[in-house]
Amino acid sequence: MLSLRRVFLSARPIPAAPPSALRACCFTTTTPLPQKPLPPRPTIEESDITEAFLKGTGPGGQKINKTSSAVQLKHLPTGIVIKCQETRSRSQNRKIARRILAERIELLTLGDDSRAALKAEREKKKKASKNKKARRKYRKLEDGKEVEVDEEDEGEDEVPEIRDIEVRQDGVEEPPAPAAHTVQSHDKPV
Repeated sequence: MLSLRRVFLSARPIPAAPPSALRACCFTTTTPLPQKPLPPRPTIEESDITEAFLKGTGPGGQKINKTSSAVQLKHLPTGIVIKCQETRSRSQNRKIARRILAERIELLTLGDDSRAALKAEREKKKKASKNKKARRKYRKLEDGKEVEVDEEDEGEDEVPEIRDIEVRQDGVEEPPAPAAHTVQSHDKPV
């Protein structure tokens, strides 16, 4: 019995999360559209590739120009040549060059069904959707402004123009003298 009391006495209630932490958390109910899975990455046999290490050129300083960190791959069956000099590391350039070569070969063999073509198509659709959404947004804003302008114009048409006219005792209508803020011309009659 004593051990149970210790457990209950030592057990502390878990503090509730502060309200600010709860507000920062957001959830969405929309589900992403199902996409076709991309085909697997192609593999290239090492016997089909000749690899050469070249001295780099361009920006990067003396280190690039003196070391043979650039990689040139030639795919013997297709004759595709890839030169990669993206980093100063030879091993990273080898990986990058192999990936680029695999993508080019796949694009050549599969055409529109290749990974690169599918990715480009997805990006094109995303960009088109984004542009369409932006056009819709600005069209809606313009429509709202036109409605406001139309309402202002209609309000002006409904209010009749009021003129002050003085009537003399002899029955002739005479317009009032011009206000102080109006401009008068001081031309002499010819």
